[in-house]
Amino acid sequence: MVQDFQHYSSWREGVVAALKRYQSWVGAAELSDGATEQRIARALARLADDKLSVAFVAEFSRGKSELINAIFFADYGQRILPSAAGRTTMCPTELMYDAAYPPCIRLLPIETRATNLSTSDYRDDKAAWTVLPLSLDAGDDMHETFKQVSMTKHVTLAEAASYGLYDKDDPDIAATLDADGRIEISLWRHAIINFPHPLLKQGLVILDTPGLNAIGTEPELTLNLIPNAHAVLFILAAETGVTKSDIEVWRTHIGPGSGRVVVMNKIDAMWDELKSGAENDAEIERQQTSVAHTLALDKQQVFPVSAQKALVAKINGDMALLEKSRLGALEGALFNELIPAKKDIIRKQLSADLDALSGAQHAMVGARMRDVVEQLQELKSLRGKNQGVIAHMMKRIDAEKKEFDGSLFKLQGTRSVFTRLSTELYNTLGMAIIQQEIGTVRDSMEASRFATGMRGPVRQFFDQARANLDQSSQKVVEISEMMEIMYRKFSSEHGLTLALPATFSLDKYRREVDAIEEVYTRQFGTTTLLMSTRGTLMERFFDSIASRVRRSFRAANADAEAWLKVIMAPLEAQIRVHKEQLKHRLASIQRIHDASDSLEEKIDQFQAELVQHEQLRERLTAMVGAVSAAMDAERVALGAAA
Repeated sequence: MVQDFQHYSSWREGVVAALKRYQSWVGAAELSDGATEQRIARALARLADDKLSVAFVAEFSRGKSELINAIFFADYGQRILPSAAGRTTMCPTELMYDAAYPPCIRLLPIETRATNLSTSDYRDDKAAWTVLPLSLDAGDDMHETFKQVSMTKHVTLAEAASYGLYDKDDPDIAATLDADGRIEISLWRHAIINFPHPLLKQGLVILDTPGLNAIGTEPELTLNLIPNAHAVLFILAAETGVTKSDIEVWRTHIGPGSGRVVVMNKIDAMWDELKSGAENDAEIERQQTSVAHTLALDKQQVFPVSAQKALVAKINGDMALLEKSRLGALEGALFNELIPAKKDIIRKQLSADLDALSGAQHAMVGARMRDVVEQLQELKSLRGKNQGVIAHMMKRIDAEKKEFDGSLFKLQGTRSVFTRLSTELYNTLGMAIIQQEIGTVRDSMEASRFATGMRGPVRQFFDQARANLDQSSQKVVEISEMMEIMYRKFSSEHGLTLALPATFSLDKYRREVDAIEEVYTRQFGTTTLLMSTRGTLMERFFDSIASRVRRSFRAANADAEAWLKVIMAPLEAQIRVHKEQLKHRLASIQRIHDASDSLEEKIDQFQAELVQHEQLRERLTAMVGAVSAAMDAERVALGAAA
């Protein structure tokens, strides 16, 4: 696995290096503009921030933490994450590596659930987290520190309700109260373990979730962490198969799809010593078939394993036991599918960027070559001509220059319209309006005593968010159409080689809002709300909804702002080149008219310049090809990046 990730990281580093060489070269060749720089910068940022996330989801006591230990941490010779009978992981726990932090565990107090902020809102608030250092050289100490994710405390029912962790209508709640009528809850809301494991340093992020009940009470899992995971391992107990709570969570929060894997753990409980190995295997296969049928999956997507035996086998070097645990098949499926799928996503994104970049730069080189050819034709036409003909050509070029300047004056009027439409776009897409609508829903929630009375305001919130995006999309269309007309005008009237302006769409963000509403609807369907008064939980859930929608709008704002900044960049770049070219044409013919320059020398000079532009075009093709070759390389040698 480490080698697979190293190959993937080497591939990614090779792409980054090729892209940076390309960026440096186009800058030196004066083929870069604002749009080019922005597109390359965003591509590099995507590569730098590239992560591969794997979520482990199950009811408690299914062996999630043990499976993580067996797959990722057996080399440490002991359990890293706490794993024992009963419930050990009490809060969502992320294992990752960020060089900006020392090895540590960051813990978000459960009390933050009483605020209107989601876990995501707290991520960059360092003061909100309790930070405990990790002693990497002291395994026992580190293991003790990791036990924080298992810590609980007893609180009053009123306090638990304020966190959305108590529902008085839950018939099973009485069994969880202690002698004083208090309820046990997790000490922490979220944990982030910053650990310099080789896989984590390569960009792997592991999410260990609490029991399935927590998926309903911690909206961050439902709305963000699990849906955004590149792979989700859904873990069942081999003996029990798919329970009622298992099937509910599978259908509501996970479901079949790319990167979804079902693990049938604890098959060692089915190793009956009174039966033959073949009989035990047949029994495991029957259960595997039953699980696949219940979850509507292919049998090959269900992996029987024994995480505990696999961990013991790896620590003790027992290859026979490791093979019997069947962990190898799961590891192979996970990483053989996960890494290529992630690589394909990056390759598709970069290919689209590269096509747009190379198209714009080839157009710039083509425009330069066309200008040189025009000047050559003009100069060659002057051979044997008298001063009167040369003077007439000077007047024609001067008239062309004045006509072009007139077009530039008209462009200023287009800019004022552009500014007005941009302002109107921000009026419906800006953060102020979404924050105002969030406040309106919160006020309505506080005024309603029942969860059923909260559904209307939340539904209106989603409807308004979509309406805002639709209005913003209309402004985007108006801006695009206006700029397209301007591009075509300059192309036809002045012979500029212009690709149409960069396209932009808010459809991605509308789909995100739809997806968030779909999760909300599943979580708080009409039947659920009529059966219980889960107002506090719904308020907490809306906090995460608001945070997620706010994040989508913030990203949409950033994308719109970037688009508005560069939509004119190709036109402005061509205008500058054409203006300079007209100026140079006039100056060249003026000098020839004044007999200060030799006509033949000038023709030779432009012919040499044309050759240089042809070489520039060939070099551009080679640079683009180098980036494409880096993207298409299936495996880069480990030492290539050194």
